[in-house]
Amino acid sequence: MANNEISKFTNIILHVIFIILSITCLLPIVLVFMISITDYDYIVLNGYQFIPEKLSLEAYAYIFKDYSVVLKAYGVSFFVTITGTLVSVFISSLYAYPISRTDFRYRGFFAFLIFFTMLFGGGLVPWYMVYTQVLDLKNSIWALIVPMLLSPFNVLIMKTYFQMSVPPALIEASTIDGAGELRTFFQIVFPLSLPVFATIGLFNTLHYWNDWFNSMIFITDTDLYSLQYLMYKMISQADYLSRNGALIQGSATELAKLPGETIRMAMALIGIGPIVLAYPFFQRYFIKGLTLGSIKG
Repeated sequence: MANNEISKFTNIILHVIFIILSITCLLPIVLVFMISITDYDYIVLNGYQFIPEKLSLEAYAYIFKDYSVVLKAYGVSFFVTITGTLVSVFISSLYAYPISRTDFRYRGFFAFLIFFTMLFGGGLVPWYMVYTQVLDLKNSIWALIVPMLLSPFNVLIMKTYFQMSVPPALIEASTIDGAGELRTFFQIVFPLSLPVFATIGLFNTLHYWNDWFNSMIFITDTDLYSLQYLMYKMISQADYLSRNGALIQGSATELAKLPGETIRMAMALIGIGPIVLAYPFFQRYFIKGLTLGSIKG
């Protein structure tokens, strides 16, 4: 057995540990799914169960009662996530690459500028006024994209990765061969930096997909609601109706039957579905990019 190989017994132990960890990660998702298809009355009587005694799709029927609204929110979230991720990764790389170059005269100033915004912010009111009164983005799809385009944390990760993975001699050789800055970046730096692009892409995908705050602040047009904000409003409305059903004439009996708990679980599954399917495509780049980028420079 070579020095860098592990024994058969250790290998079995490691497999068992990771199988247990995998099961503990999957079980909550399975439980959420089972709750979402369980009859609400049985949940009230017996609590959460992995094997439902009585199945019910009432929660999904409630959510998709007006399915066109849900599909429209899905469309908004997909557009915002895809467009925002691509543009954000592009802008972050264009900021990070110059400040990673030691021959860039103003790298100190721009590095300080991006670092300063990590520590200090202008506050919520000036931030809102800039987007609504200066950029006039209220009730615009771009109000869901522009505020999250540039993250200082992502820029610093990319800067560190460029410094560690792209040899200055390679850039110098490219310049000697007559390549300009754009050609050097897209044909030499970009292929060498795929792990960090994929890592930052995954960060931004999760950030855009899960965002509901910008919809709440900037959007009043229901056609522009993102999926996460639509679910937030549906849960709030279900809670309000359940608590105040007695005050609404003629509907107290129907509201008492509203399956609030199963609705929450069904919405959780609807919300995480696409992002879980996208994760495996980023995974092979994710670990390497995150590890190398975690060293701050």
